[in-house]
Amino acid sequence: MSFNLATILRESRRAHPHQPLCHDRTGTFTYEQVDDLSGRVATSLRDLGLKPGDRVAVQLPNVPEFLYCYFAILKAGLIMVPLNPLLRAAEIAYHLSDSGAKVLITFESCAAQAVLAATMTTFVVNTPGTDTRPEATLPFDDLYAAEDTGEIEPTRADDPAVLLYTSGTTGHPKGAELTHFQLYMNCTVSGELFGFRPDDVELAVLPLFHVFGLSSVLNMAVRFGGAIALVPRFDIALVLDALEVHRCTVLAGVPTVYFGLLRADLTNRDLSAVRIGVSGGAAMPGEILREFEEKFPGVVILEGYGLSESASTTTFNISAAQRKTGSIGKPIWGVETMIVDEDDRPLPPGADQVGEIVIRGHNIMRGYWNRPAETAEAFRGGWFHSGDLGYADDDGYLFVVDRKKDLIIRGGYNVYPREVEEVLYTHPAIAEAAVIGRPDERLGEEVVACVTFKPGTTAAAEDVIAFCREQLAAYKYPREIRVLDALPVGPTGKILKKALRT
Repeated sequence: MSFNLATILRESRRAHPHQPLCHDRTGTFTYEQVDDLSGRVATSLRDLGLKPGDRVAVQLPNVPEFLYCYFAILKAGLIMVPLNPLLRAAEIAYHLSDSGAKVLITFESCAAQAVLAATMTTFVVNTPGTDTRPEATLPFDDLYAAEDTGEIEPTRADDPAVLLYTSGTTGHPKGAELTHFQLYMNCTVSGELFGFRPDDVELAVLPLFHVFGLSSVLNMAVRFGGAIALVPRFDIALVLDALEVHRCTVLAGVPTVYFGLLRADLTNRDLSAVRIGVSGGAAMPGEILREFEEKFPGVVILEGYGLSESASTTTFNISAAQRKTGSIGKPIWGVETMIVDEDDRPLPPGADQVGEIVIRGHNIMRGYWNRPAETAEAFRGGWFHSGDLGYADDDGYLFVVDRKKDLIIRGGYNVYPREVEEVLYTHPAIAEAAVIGRPDERLGEEVVACVTFKPGTTAAAEDVIAFCREQLAAYKYPREIRVLDALPVGPTGKILKKALRT
């Protein structure tokens, strides 16, 4: 079956060519403009000698050029390799080598590190009004030179469209092969779940090089003919400006985004257009959800779950009436989930039946790039093994307990950090919390809570420990409290527990 994901752009352009597709600080760009500009870039990439199936690495923040590159690569039948702009030279070199990328498109702030790693043709995107770039690189504007906006390459539906590298929590990052059809189905089903409309404007502060931003923000908006408001990084002032100026109706973010808005000064701000908040990427503490909806009474937060390997959404809470606080919802249309034990045997419903979440359906990747053994291991028994621990209740709602790697085993007992974190978030002085394990000679591991305090508040470590001891079993409550000015976060705003352990 022939299908190319770029069809979502072409069809929305046909429906309403002059409707805005994206807003940013430099202006507004319509469907017609994005379609034409990406077509010129696609033709220029073909003129470089690139053939269908070749990889193009793109290292850009949330700027309009990301859209031009993305749809150009799709149109030409190439495979996009999104890279985090914060990567250093050695990390860039690994991704370029592992993917076999033949062209790199990078940003001016990343270019110095990129050229240390790249051995291929490299284009640099500059901010308006600047043109500085390292020697031996080419200006991105050269890719606009082609007059022909080109046709869309008739790729197969199961051809890889995006090679998205996992975070590399165990060993080197692996490239998840996301196909044209998989990405199409995920943004289509997600948009229907979110109730996305052509007049919606979605905040795009989640990085587009990450699966959440790419699939559940950009692809979804284009599929349903809506618009996105680009924010290049999570800065609360920039987020508030975008929400207000562009009258954003849909807010997608990880819990850290909602936490930032919850603590923000909204004096003289009009955010009344926002109608729905979509949360994923990490568990939303119940206390934060409750406080947020009290502060923003017109907004409902719906929590979902997904991975790079599942093209974003796997499960979702479909409405305020049907959601369960603390749950990641039920599997989306066309997707199945199951909880299995260490021998991959199905577990019955119940909070005491914690096992690994396994998934199958249209949303699951084709495999890991050039890693047949790891692909086979991940797909054993015909189900994709997520590495996440959870359980299902009698109504079919799923609850994530933690990542396998985050599980703390204290004196032979399993301690799930999220359970401890939920208690910490109810403490009146605690703003953010992350629970980790540290090696202990006697017990194997000890429970450690890393916290920040709300402005103008504080608490003694022994008082926080006593607070937790009142609500948790003796083996669960933290014995050590580490007070920090801020918790380390990744590009999506997700708390980095790996950094806390070092």
